[in-house]
Amino acid sequence: MTEEKRGRLYLSATPIGNLEDMTFRAVRILGEADLIAAEDTRHTRKLLSHYDIHTAATSYHEHNKLAKGPQLVEKMLAGAVVVCVSDAGLPGISDPGAHLAQLAIEAGIEVSPLPGANAALSALICSGLDTTAFTFYGFLPKTGKKRRELLLRIKESPETLIFYEAPHHLRETLVQLCQALGEGRTAVAARELTKHYEEFNRRTLGELLAYYQEHEPRGEFVLIVSGFDSSREASSENSAPVNPVELVEKLESGGISRKEAMRQAAKTLNMSRRDIYNLLLQQQV
Repeated sequence: MTEEKRGRLYLSATPIGNLEDMTFRAVRILGEADLIAAEDTRHTRKLLSHYDIHTAATSYHEHNKLAKGPQLVEKMLAGAVVVCVSDAGLPGISDPGAHLAQLAIEAGIEVSPLPGANAALSALICSGLDTTAFTFYGFLPKTGKKRRELLLRIKESPETLIFYEAPHHLRETLVQLCQALGEGRTAVAARELTKHYEEFNRRTLGELLAYYQEHEPRGEFVLIVSGFDSSREASSENSAPVNPVELVEKLESGGISRKEAMRQAAKTLNMSRRDIYNLLLQQQV
């Protein structure tokens, strides 16, 4: 097949909240393309309808990428122009868009960006923390072991750290960040970016944990955490490992029962509930 007949893959940013955050170029190319590969076609249809775009859309997501990716590549090799979009932000960042880009590049297809909104960088530039060097980690690993290994590895990283987190996991993640990085580490919890209730909660990790134990986390979060500072960490008692008794008390202050607090603390600290129970008994003596 000749180069002239090859199509092209565009990776297009979509709004992270406010529908007005689309570029003129992205709207034009979405309208001119042969096909849109969308993480969730129902979600993307709302955006397309807002801009009166009638291009055909097909689903391309984490669960079908191995089968769907090669099919999309075949269409592009036949001359089709495909635009890949995620539900929000830049495709390829914590979603399967990166896989499609790799397949296209391997097949000799041109891959071009349609820049725009991105939650991680939007949160970073408004965090007030250092932006000269930073590392994006996205969502932490799902298993406790892999999470602990990662946090141990980055504990002394001097770069600003960026994480994504869902509201129902936020408290547990903050506990683990406090344990690994120290409660005194400066951090920002950004939520509802570009929306009406946009919020930047600027505190220490320990203060953020206390705040969200009292307030129900709502919306998708970006956590920005300051990098390791040897002079600051050396003088901070908060860099010590989380005390199991203090952790149980802090969890209880958030309104959960002692039994549930012990269960969560045991899971977070990789301890048995019996050991934590015995520590609590010793504290009462």
